[in-house]
Amino acid sequence: MNLTRALGSVGGLTLASRVLGLVRDSLFARFVGAGFASDAFLIAFRLPNMFRALFAEGAFSAVFVPMFNHKVAAKDGRGLPDGIRFAEDALSVLLPVLIVLLAILEVAAWPLTWALSGGFNDRGEADFAFAVMLSRFTLPYLLLISLVSLLGGILNSLNKFWVNAAAPILLNATLIAALLLFHDANPLLTARNQAIAVTVSGALQLAWLWWACRRAGISLKLRRPQISPDVKKLLKLIWPAAAGSSAVQINLVVSTALAATLLPAGSVSYIYFADRLNQLPLGLIGIGLGTVLLPTISRQLGGGDEAGAMATQNRGLELALLLTLPATVALIVCGVPIVAALFQGGRFTASDSLFTAQALAAFSIGLPSYILVKVLTPGFYARSDTRTPVRFATISMLVNLIGNLLLIPTIGHIGPPLATALASTVNVVLLYAGLRKRGHFAPDAQLKRRIPRAALAALLMGAAMWFGNALFQPYVTGTAVERWGAMLLLVTSGGLIYALAVLLTGAFRPAEVRQLLRRSPKA
Repeated sequence: MNLTRALGSVGGLTLASRVLGLVRDSLFARFVGAGFASDAFLIAFRLPNMFRALFAEGAFSAVFVPMFNHKVAAKDGRGLPDGIRFAEDALSVLLPVLIVLLAILEVAAWPLTWALSGGFNDRGEADFAFAVMLSRFTLPYLLLISLVSLLGGILNSLNKFWVNAAAPILLNATLIAALLLFHDANPLLTARNQAIAVTVSGALQLAWLWWACRRAGISLKLRRPQISPDVKKLLKLIWPAAAGSSAVQINLVVSTALAATLLPAGSVSYIYFADRLNQLPLGLIGIGLGTVLLPTISRQLGGGDEAGAMATQNRGLELALLLTLPATVALIVCGVPIVAALFQGGRFTASDSLFTAQALAAFSIGLPSYILVKVLTPGFYARSDTRTPVRFATISMLVNLIGNLLLIPTIGHIGPPLATALASTVNVVLLYAGLRKRGHFAPDAQLKRRIPRAALAALLMGAAMWFGNALFQPYVTGTAVERWGAMLLLVTSGGLIYALAVLLTGAFRPAEVRQLLRRSPKA
């Protein structure tokens, strides 16, 4: 498999989804603004969205994909049928568990919402009841997206990455349609309609994945729940994997709850909109690479190719930093014009843009760490080690909690995203050190040569964009055509400057770029 092309397939669809997500957030900011209505919806969406990150992009895939791959790659001639039987056994246990869990969460929506929001600073019983209602509307998404993750794991294992990568497009398209067709002068009603649309989008994603599996010749049958040895192993591994994959998500939940409790109204929204922008490169690079690396490394290790697995991870790390470093610098340097172009207008004011850009700069400090977590953890999961990342994640969550408590009283809404960035950096250092200590990863000469040069190229690009900010500022709050035109020009000019700087610093030579695009990671 060509790692760059595989990332291009997944990353291109992820980019389309994230761009639609930005359109959605821009409309949401215009119709709902940054206040209680937006805070209530974002709290309600936090839990099912966290499960999406944990299962669709985290724990379930981290355990299920290697196990499914080992069965499919078996040399006894029964590979795919055994894999399908394993998937059916997993579905037969997963579905009733999810139904019971959903029923419990619906009943416990009141204390659950309070735990996530801290009671919204005691705004009043009516407002809190409204937030609870939104949570109950969004919770069924949890069940639907967990089933999507099972089907997506099967398709990823069969190298049909694009199908699963396209599913989140349905989420954003559904929410955009709800905003355009069902927005109201009362932002509370618009927020309610968005909560309903979340669950509708989950049903559409499940239908899409089910249809894609049928097209691929995979038809799962519901069986009587049975804890087979393989399912028992899956359940044994998935809880540590969930804890290990949850570090960033739990850190965000803690940060959001503390922000809702200790900071003024609107702070949750500043953090949310900043995180949405931060998620754009994370989704394009980190999640795309993680999706491709896990089955690739699993197959290489299953075939006894340790050297190939290490080479794949080196190229994954190289590709991740080559793309992440310029994104990090750009979001820090150009945060204000980017936020203003995307969100400012209607109920979203200039001061909202400034506060969101401050939170974005803090999040962006940790962007390389968020992405490297996705690149390094497959080195553990592909070897069926789900426990080591748990220990590291626990340490990072403790760092995040302490960071929030220390930073919120001093720098307000900037504190939670900065604490999250620092905690993720600690997690990456521990993951890297763990792989090095076991001899499962060592940076090769090519990686050591390219990364410092890529970092220098990113700094050169940042300096140029810093001086060019003034050229774009007058247009980022103009008409829609001016806003998107300015954004397109800003991104294009930054990309061209970085590409030139990469060549000038010697991070990549033209011949190496052409070679990277056509070779496999083992070459």
